[in-house]
Amino acid sequence: MDTIATLVLGTTNAGKLRELTELLAPLGIACCSLAGLDAAVDVEETGDSFAANAALKASQQARALGRWVLAEDSGLVVDALGGAPGIYSARFSGAGATDERNNALLLERLVPFPAAPRSAHYACHAALSDPNGTIVAISSGVCGGLIADRPAGVGGFGYDPLFIVPEYHRTFGELSPAVKALISHRARAMRAIIPAIERWLRPHQMPAGGQ
Repeated sequence: MDTIATLVLGTTNAGKLRELTELLAPLGIACCSLAGLDAAVDVEETGDSFAANAALKASQQARALGRWVLAEDSGLVVDALGGAPGIYSARFSGAGATDERNNALLLERLVPFPAAPRSAHYACHAALSDPNGTIVAISSGVCGGLIADRPAGVGGFGYDPLFIVPEYHRTFGELSPAVKALISHRARAMRAIIPAIERWLRPHQMPAGGQ
């Protein structure tokens, strides 16, 4: 068994990987993504909630890889659309969905509700699995906001150019990565699960014979 454990981040999404790596860097725990891991599997997101999908991704990848895996599932919940796109956020516009197509469809779906509040929130649920596929910790985080009439800003990914954070009067696409790392749904979920990551992985980080 390796004397130093590497936490596998259960994603190949470059934006999510960048955010998660930055959040976990202060722990001194080595991280990698699923990219390049031949044993990684395609997990079908059949759960009926963000929490269920996060657990599926963490446990199935952990069993396939025999490694610690931290997975998350997140998305946008728009009140006027009854919670859509929700767990379908990444594939909202169908096969071959892109951020641009998803954003365009979201604005199109909101056209019939010109007078409705454009309230929404980003939600994120995270799950940490041991190498046997057992979920040992879960967490969640939300960030409330409003949907803009048109995209603004080039930062972030997903629905960030449309998601206005009222306290800043700007979209996530306009805010700096440093600000987003403090207030985003993903940042909040990650901060909530960090104590568990430390508790479970730090003992494996100490090299043999280390102090």
